[in-house]
Amino acid sequence: MKQRLLNILIALDQLLWVVLTLGKGSPDETISAAAWRMEQQGKVAGRVLRPLIDALFYPLERDRCRLSFESERDGKQLPPLYRKEINHV
Repeated sequence: MKQRLLNILIALDQLLWVVLTLGKGSPDETISAAAWRMEQQGKVAGRVLRPLIDALFYPLERDRCRLSFESERDGKQLPPLYRKEINHV
């Protein structure tokens, strides 16, 4: 049950990101991951969103946006059948 709720929350997060970007955002990217990516690209939206999101999640998780980005990049949210072994050095 806990995993199902988490899956629903992630899906809503991804949907909200696509809606907020009027379809320009990736349908598989969460707002947290997008905020980290945009900040690394030097975009103003990332410099504003990333600290806000990290502050909201701080009591539960440190570096929320970075961890979300790394999870997306590494495919950790994918079912085992779809995962590739990725070696990051």
